Amino acid sequence: MTNTHDTILPILGITADSGTGKTTLLKQVIPLLRQQQIRVGLIKHTHHHMDVDQPGKDSYELRKAGATQTLVANQHRWALMTETPALPEPDLDYLASRFDANLLDLILVEGFKQNPIPKIVLYRNALGCPFDERLDANVIAIASDIVLTSSLPRLDINQPAQVATFIADWLHSLKKSSR
Repeated sequence: MTNTHDTILPILGITADSGTGKTTLLKQVIPLLRQQQIRVGLIKHTHHHMDVDQPGKDSYELRKAGATQTLVANQHRWALMTETPALPEPDLDYLASRFDANLLDLILVEGFKQNPIPKIVLYRNALGCPFDERLDANVIAIASDIVLTSSLPRLDINQPAQVATFIADWLHSLKKSSR
């Protein structure tokens, strides 16, 4: 398997306040993109402590024994876990470079809302958060449950097919402009 970290994949952020439904929407949008033959990678930022390995499993025990990196593999998938206790927050560009560009067409990012990447901002009126604070020069669309005053394209957050179509069209326009 060739790993081409120097190939730049398009990155699109999905950002919102906690509780807005980023993960719920992505769980619906990703299969719709797959139906359009768009291969999606995902980077999810979390503020919570997380561990993808399970106590009692050999890989967990070996990692806890002091391995800085542990790679677990079988014929269906592989996962690389890297211990970074003394490092600052991970750099999005570095994380994106870990993906195999031969296997993907697009990287969706949940979180990393401060990064200067194209993004769709999600908004739910019921949360009562100020909307304007989420907008910056990198926002390419707004997905909300109410009509908001903005010159940006507005998507219905409750219509995943509409959001997926917007993402697919955006991706195709990027490919056309790079030719």
